[in-house]
Amino acid sequence: MRAIEFQEYGAPEVLQVVEAEALEPGPGQVSIQVAYAGVNFADLKARAEGYRVEALPYRPGLEVSGRIRALGEGVEGLSVGQRVAALTDAGAYAEVVVADAVTVFPLPQGVDLRTGATLPTVLPTAYALVHTVGRLGAGETVLVQGAAGGIGTAAGQLARAAGAGAVYGVVSDGGKAKHALGHGYDEVFAGTDAGFFADEVRAATGGRGVDLVLDPVGGDTLRAGLASLAPFGRLVSFGNASGEDPWTVGQPELYPRGLTVSGFSIIALAGSAPSEFRALAERAFATVVDGAVRLPVTAEFDLADAAEAHRLMGTRKSVGKLLLRVGGEGEGTM
Repeated sequence: MRAIEFQEYGAPEVLQVVEAEALEPGPGQVSIQVAYAGVNFADLKARAEGYRVEALPYRPGLEVSGRIRALGEGVEGLSVGQRVAALTDAGAYAEVVVADAVTVFPLPQGVDLRTGATLPTVLPTAYALVHTVGRLGAGETVLVQGAAGGIGTAAGQLARAAGAGAVYGVVSDGGKAKHALGHGYDEVFAGTDAGFFADEVRAATGGRGVDLVLDPVGGDTLRAGLASLAPFGRLVSFGNASGEDPWTVGQPELYPRGLTVSGFSIIALAGSAPSEFRALAERAFATVVDGAVRLPVTAEFDLADAAEAHRLMGTRKSVGKLLLRVGGEGEGTM
């Protein structure tokens, strides 16, 4: 089989196509003939700085769609040839991938393989940020950093469907703002200086601030998000795209206005509480079936062009979801 791996950290060109034997599933696992693989910012951090990489060489990729190739011992409720989406610990940039059965989901009727590859990380993350961790209530206001990305696109729609009083987004330029405005946002603030949006949020909310902030950036952006919260507001951190030192927060920031800060990682949840992950993901996937959320694929690359996908995402100019086409809709021959 073909796979993408890197043997050293660096720029996108360290991603190389290799030939390898197809993996076989162990107990409680399935192997999947991959149709599409999702591209996520975590993949770029793995390639550039070793995020979650235990050893080299390393095959990146966290999510796939395709057809089940083989079942490991003890797997029930799945069958060979079945169309599925799956969250993987690594290695999704390949023609065959192995995943724990608990992270493998049959695709609902009407959801094609291309759409399926957009679901495993983005949608459960966005759903948890809005509902499970963020606990957005009807009439409350929310501010989403990275509003034009995959998670931001889903979070805006989920917040709107949840009855948010107002949905605000933060992006880096006008093109991204236009994209976000088509996916649930009432107003989107565009700029590149960390924390530029805090004054604009106060102005938009009559000085009150927002009830919920969703932040994948960290650093000064997170601190500006805290400053944008209304009394008793909540901030959920779900990444550190800024690369700044890990944030800390304590009594001086939280006590005066009764603020709450929490964190979330879909990968960590899948590893530590797989049954909770599965229940969350099933609720999230239902929002696609009922039409509450659609996740646009804005760019698609052949597997061999994974480096180009990383270059595009690395420019911070991309919107929506990026995919690698491995087998495509015709995939599934065993």
